[in-house]
Amino acid sequence: MASNQSALIAAPNVQDGIEYWNTQPASYDGVLGGYGEGTLPRIDALGSRLFLLHLYPDLSTIPSSIRPLQPQLPPRTRALDVGAGIGRVTSDVLLHLVSDVVLLEPVEAFVHEALARCRASTSSEPPQKGQPPWKGIADGTKSVTILQGTLQEFDPFNPHRVTFLDRIGYQSPRSFDEINMGFDVIWCQWCLGHLSDADLVVFLRRSHAALREKEKGKSVIIVKENLCQNKEDGSACTVFDEQDSSLTRSDMAWKSIFKEAGLRLVMEKVQEGFPDGLYVVKMLAFLFILIGCVH
Repeated sequence: MASNQSALIAAPNVQDGIEYWNTQPASYDGVLGGYGEGTLPRIDALGSRLFLLHLYPDLSTIPSSIRPLQPQLPPRTRALDVGAGIGRVTSDVLLHLVSDVVLLEPVEAFVHEALARCRASTSSEPPQKGQPPWKGIADGTKSVTILQGTLQEFDPFNPHRVTFLDRIGYQSPRSFDEINMGFDVIWCQWCLGHLSDADLVVFLRRSHAALREKEKGKSVIIVKENLCQNKEDGSACTVFDEQDSSLTRSDMAWKSIFKEAGLRLVMEKVQEGFPDGLYVVKMLAFLFILIGCVH
């Protein structure tokens, strides 16, 4: 059930949010609010990779104290990147660690830019816009499946209400079997503010259902989002941004929603190294628990 505070806060409007982002350039600078040309993209990507590796050391591709490599061929791993913009997290984080990525984005210009960048990576030549090729696409060892649609209508385990644009790179001999295969990692970054509290709980529960090895604790949902301050008494706070029709939630507001969705927090870390003047950005990783169970 949504909190009393949620009833007093304006709810995000899907179309208003899409219309705002349609006015922004389909570039790193556009999706990062003017911070795409500095150090922020690299710092963000490195922080995300380290966070994911700490949670899931089996994804390491080099021998280390975290995970000595085994000689046998590792299984293919799958990640879902939602609200993916032009594919920045897919290219700079996920393809460095997993085999196959499904990318979901609702904004027309952004998703088609992601599609163009990924298709350009099938060549060994760098893409024309100066971005490095997406890892594993040219040699066919990794794949990206690109979908267009909103989080409100998307079910990760049954993705039939969104539009399939292309699968690029590795081609599975039985690709239709992958539709209900689920994911090892579901990555949500700078997009969940476009969901109301009620829609967010529904999306998180759907995401849990799509985790491949949740019973073994080996698949995770990762949320990386801006945080506003809690209220002075330490209670949850939510701020509505009319410009892009989104919500910025405080730490307590996020954790209240995650608890309602039945998620157990297993790791959290503030992203360091960002420019002054920005919201605090926190990474949080979750497993699923049965409501009412004690762990």
